[in-house]
Amino acid sequence: MDNNRNLFLTIALSVGILSLWQIFYVNPRIEDQRQAEIAQQAANPQTSPSTSPSGDIPVANPSGNAASNGDIPQAGSDTAGAVTTDRASVLASSERIAIDTDLLKGSINLKGARFDDLSLKNYHVTVDKSSPIVDVLTPAGAERAYIAEFGYAGFEGAPGPNTQWSAPANATLTPSSPVTLTYDAPNGLTFNRTIEIDDQYLFTITDAVENTGAEAVSIQNYGRTTRYFKPETAPIFILHEGMVGVTGEQGLLETTFAEMEDEGTITPDKSQDGWLGITDKYWATALIPGGGGAQTSFQPRYSYFTQGTPRYQSDYLTDAISVAPGATTTVKSQLFAGAKKTSIIDGYEADQGIRQFELMIDWGWFHFITKPLFTYIMNPLYELIGNFGVAILLTTVIVKAVFFPLASKSYKSMARMKVVQPKMQEIKEKYGDDREKMQKAMMELYKKEKINPVAGCWPMLIQIPVFFALYKVIYITIEMRHAPFFGWIQDLSAPDPSSIWELFGLIPWGAAEVLPAFVLLGVWPLLMGITMFIQMQMNPAPPDPTQQMIFRWMPVVFTFMLSTFPAGLVIYWAWNNLLSIIQQGYIMKKNGAEIALVDNIKAMFGKGSGSAT
Repeated sequence: MDNNRNLFLTIALSVGILSLWQIFYVNPRIEDQRQAEIAQQAANPQTSPSTSPSGDIPVANPSGNAASNGDIPQAGSDTAGAVTTDRASVLASSERIAIDTDLLKGSINLKGARFDDLSLKNYHVTVDKSSPIVDVLTPAGAERAYIAEFGYAGFEGAPGPNTQWSAPANATLTPSSPVTLTYDAPNGLTFNRTIEIDDQYLFTITDAVENTGAEAVSIQNYGRTTRYFKPETAPIFILHEGMVGVTGEQGLLETTFAEMEDEGTITPDKSQDGWLGITDKYWATALIPGGGGAQTSFQPRYSYFTQGTPRYQSDYLTDAISVAPGATTTVKSQLFAGAKKTSIIDGYEADQGIRQFELMIDWGWFHFITKPLFTYIMNPLYELIGNFGVAILLTTVIVKAVFFPLASKSYKSMARMKVVQPKMQEIKEKYGDDREKMQKAMMELYKKEKINPVAGCWPMLIQIPVFFALYKVIYITIEMRHAPFFGWIQDLSAPDPSSIWELFGLIPWGAAEVLPAFVLLGVWPLLMGITMFIQMQMNPAPPDPTQQMIFRWMPVVFTFMLSTFPAGLVIYWAWNNLLSIIQQGYIMKKNGAEIALVDNIKAMFGKGSGSAT
């Protein structure tokens, strides 16, 4: 029994720690992050980039390898023009090619052939469809600048950030109409750049480099994505935001913004394939050298620059490529910039041959549960039904069916414990205060009757990995963002907005602005707590008073803890509890055991002996 008591105390302590961690550390940051997502689209003046991104270009060295950090030109010559926080003014100050697809709108800056204006048509800042759409890329000179660019190094006049490209008049980039830019370098090289966009978020950049001179020329292709800001909230342990990529033998590299500030520069080994970029919770940019199959080795690099305005950058520089006199060499690169939708990311990995591109989405430690749970169960159910909340309910039914044999075995053991309750009471009366003899007699009884005294914990414990996997799905997948359920739940990725202090919407006096989030207690957290209480009280109460106390207070702790969790997760937990109640009641009745619910509740209030006596 000491071992059993220690097990319960360990569970209780773990729950307590997780509760405090969630309430006082994680949840405030989740809410701050939601507010930051809204604030980043608002016209809130901030410090704007004061230096040109041209200072961040990887520079070729004599060996033809990627430059070290010391080879990067220092900031000082500002070629970005006047600094302003007015995005529209910055966009109007340069020649541009419009981008227009079903999912994207924006433009390409002809200066540097830079991708610096890109917005997502189908995603709004808030659940309100009249709110602004989400901006992914923003030009240098405007607040929260974020750009992507491809160029060359290795010779004087190589096309870079300040190169003015030529384009056909009134050209518009669409999935059916690529655009071609041209640039004539002073050394006799002519660059014809064809830019294509598919019907989602992938740009393909193909450079035809023609050498019209009399001598061979070596060139090095670079790509970079540079960001002048980081999330306004502290990082959350269940989500990676920052630098990310898969290159070389090292494979996946994930480095947070804070880690980049400490490291300054991270230079992995050279690679023949892969990708690298910068990721947010729902959006990302990624460079794919060679378009999924690199034509030559490249050096990936992740940097944090402090000259001028701090900025974060993922970039690569290829080995030298020789262009013979009179010859034309083709160099291909790709850029992903958009929403991290699972089907799109997986499709690019399969169709474009982009190595492990699925890791752009942070599926977490339980990825072997998390991704299949979403890809093969939840998302297909959503596509069939059209409501992610209903998909969560049906997923719960499927999970319960999978675990039914184990749960059934546990509930049968609990039913047997209820049947032998009189014998347990006899042992307690016989040995009185001699706890050692009483525990020994109890263990002999359990062994004789083939009862597992902690069997009631297993139905809850075995669902914990599924719980965390579902939590991850609801928290990280963009498909769940702003997904409605029914009634007042209009965003399954956000907490239940109702509150007991406002009589669940009848008296909306602004409780959320005054009270801590964990005490607001919406409808679904309360339903979860009630169903959890009923389920636990259906079990025979453990003889140890400490264990009884844990069983009584655990639903209360979970109610407050889950009140700030995404509504989708709370709906899952409450629905799972209800199914467990039905399942447990059926199995216990079938095995001739009386359900202890009423007796346990009476015993709690001192109105009967019950099974907890």
